Amino acid sequence: MLAKRIIPCLDVKGGRVVKGTHFVELRDAGDPVELAAYYDREGADELVFLDITASAERRRTIIDLARRVAEEVFIPFTVGGGIGSVEEIREILLAGADKVSINTAAVQRPELISEAAELFGSQCIVVAIDARRRRPEPEQVQVQTRDQWQNEGPAPPRFEVVIHGGRTPTGLDAIRWAQEAERRGAGEILLTSMDTDGVQEGYDLELTRAVAEAVSIPVIASGGAGRLEDLRDALTIGQADAALAASIFHFRRFTIREAKEFLRASGVPVRL
Repeated sequence: MLAKRIIPCLDVKGGRVVKGTHFVELRDAGDPVELAAYYDREGADELVFLDITASAERRRTIIDLARRVAEEVFIPFTVGGGIGSVEEIREILLAGADKVSINTAAVQRPELISEAAELFGSQCIVVAIDARRRRPEPEQVQVQTRDQWQNEGPAPPRFEVVIHGGRTPTGLDAIRWAQEAERRGAGEILLTSMDTDGVQEGYDLELTRAVAEAVSIPVIASGGAGRLEDLRDALTIGQADAALAASIFHFRRFTIREAKEFLRASGVPVRL
């Protein structure tokens, strides 16, 4: 069995790492480059940097952050947030990032996934999916859309894709969208539950497992880690290939090594 990965997530706003609940009520968590170097020393498998307001505010992800991080760390890292073209993806990869995460732009123009995968390779393209549980009223009807993979039938999806940092519902089913992202060439899915993000009461295991079982590419679980048991559950019950976490590491509740030692003792294969 392949080793499971532990990935600290650094949400960046205004050049600082922040952490909040449901993408709001943000608290400062430090300098992104300093934190990246710390996690590198601690034994993180990878890092993810997300400019969490770039899409909503129509700003480009700051390229110089990728350059500065590349100079300081030696583990793979992903950069995402407000990336909307192959030219921007090229810039970020040339700046030193190993992977690029696309979210809003991929939903708005799915062809971006195919174009980027063809140019740079699927291993460089992560499709981030922010999803929210939806409990529709019986009379609600799903609006039909032009693509065959999108929702069919009388009811809205149970897990709905949201974009613009969780601000905009799309009506798209998260599981179908994950399958379409894979079909178009995505190398990984970064799956965040908007319902559990920042709450620190555990990942949405039903959502995580549903997506993991629906695709053959790696799924990174995100949103809700508060205990080491939550990481274990995402990687076992949720069948995720990697667990993304922020608060429990940023505010030193646990170290990366403590997390990995706990996981190994629990029978989860990890790299120490």
